[in-house]
Amino acid sequence: MSWEKEIEELRRREALARRMGGPEKVKRQHDGGKLTVRERVDRLLDAGSFHEVGGLAGWGSYGAEGELVDFTPANLVMGRGRIGGRPVAVTGDDFTVRGGANDGGIKHKLLAVERMACDLRLPLVRLVDGTGGGGSVKNLELQGHSPMPKAFLWDWWTDNLAEVPVVSLALGSVAGLGAARVAASHYSVMVKGSSQMFVAGPPVVEWTHGRFEKNELGGSHIHTRNGAVDDEAASEDEAFERARRFLSYLPSSVHELAARTASEDDPERKDPWLIEAVPRDPRKVYDMRKIIASVVDRDSFFEIGRLWGRSIITGFARLAGWPVAVMAGNSMYYGGAWTARASEKITRFVDLAQVFHLPVVHLVDCPGFFIGPEAEKEGTIRYGMRAASAILQSKNPWCSVIVRKVFGVAGALHQNSSRYGMRVAWPSAEWGSLPIAGGLEAAYRAEIEAAADPAARRAQIEARIRKFASPMRGAERFDIEEIIDPRDTRRILCEFAELAAPLRTPGRSHFGVRP
Repeated sequence: MSWEKEIEELRRREALARRMGGPEKVKRQHDGGKLTVRERVDRLLDAGSFHEVGGLAGWGSYGAEGELVDFTPANLVMGRGRIGGRPVAVTGDDFTVRGGANDGGIKHKLLAVERMACDLRLPLVRLVDGTGGGGSVKNLELQGHSPMPKAFLWDWWTDNLAEVPVVSLALGSVAGLGAARVAASHYSVMVKGSSQMFVAGPPVVEWTHGRFEKNELGGSHIHTRNGAVDDEAASEDEAFERARRFLSYLPSSVHELAARTASEDDPERKDPWLIEAVPRDPRKVYDMRKIIASVVDRDSFFEIGRLWGRSIITGFARLAGWPVAVMAGNSMYYGGAWTARASEKITRFVDLAQVFHLPVVHLVDCPGFFIGPEAEKEGTIRYGMRAASAILQSKNPWCSVIVRKVFGVAGALHQNSSRYGMRVAWPSAEWGSLPIAGGLEAAYRAEIEAAADPAARRAQIEARIRKFASPMRGAERFDIEEIIDPRDTRRILCEFAELAAPLRTPGRSHFGVRP
């Protein structure tokens, strides 16, 4: 009366599924320097925590008596596991089975894992390798017709981006729907050299644009610089570590709040060199990342999107153990001016902070929007106004530290001025409608050109004008709430984090993240 025979059959089918595409295909995956999907899941998750769902989906071949002769699993592995002890949903494409193209049961599995993440309020990690549920011309023969394209996943992508953290790792040649799954994420990573991403791969592109190698068409050096993908990893293991660290700063869903962690870094710590961090010459650059590292909890800064929109630095950090979103001007690129790409980066990052209730710390050095012919061709003002909308829509607590420049429309967006936000300035701060250096030429051109020594006259005028631009003068009119010693910045930011923590309210934001 036992069901032992059926359990034996179950174990047999499970073993067949774990073969994936078979020894030859697995060897080909390893020879290409890539892990298999099951190895990836094991490396990503806490040891022994993976619980597979849908492992029996696939194609069975049967003998004359109806007995199972062989089994090819669906080329998508999905289930639940833990990262840092916290439950997550995970899905991975199996490139050893038909190169990750659409296969038996995969459509339903793709939907199921997206629904699982959303309805169980679990962070979702996608390990994408191949078209990831996209099309294959072989399907015409297999299905006997040409299926109508349907956006069967998009509603769930939209919901998930407003509900749970979504991370996508591009771990091979990712095209079509696979590429869309990578882009429709809160955080994405490509592996240098071994992953590529395309709307359509080289064989399809060759028909209209000629022949391209995979890395030439869609390597990580392209997409981590244009913003389609956030970051580049040197190896798959580094990509897994980046995914784990990204998730560590966020709640499991928008219906929770990010947890505080223990910190041994004294909130009162002062780094003496901060008094010299910003050069007195406003034309000289300095290292904003070093300042960030100094004022947040030691080793807590996790930068996002380092290789694109480079005049803005974005990332997560901790202050007295509290997770915060950090945004900072980078004078080493365009003096910190907001380019079209930087504005796009700001929009995505501010939306991300809003959706997951992270307080924002903004270290400000912004001479305005990037100007010139290229800026106009790129539509900088359009992207800039999108960034403005994101900042003005945000309702989470903000603290702005005016490190150096605040000029023009972009400078005005250092926080949402329609509501209270903590704001302090360093003595190196300067602000106005436009930078003094550029404005002198327009306002005093005739006087400078008429002088016997134009250069000396220009320097004399600039020295006189700069006295009026002192932040001390602004403080007299309450244009700035506080001017602080740079060495006190960490203490003030830790106080901000403590004040902001009880103001965070769990729940769905009035808008979601737009990929």
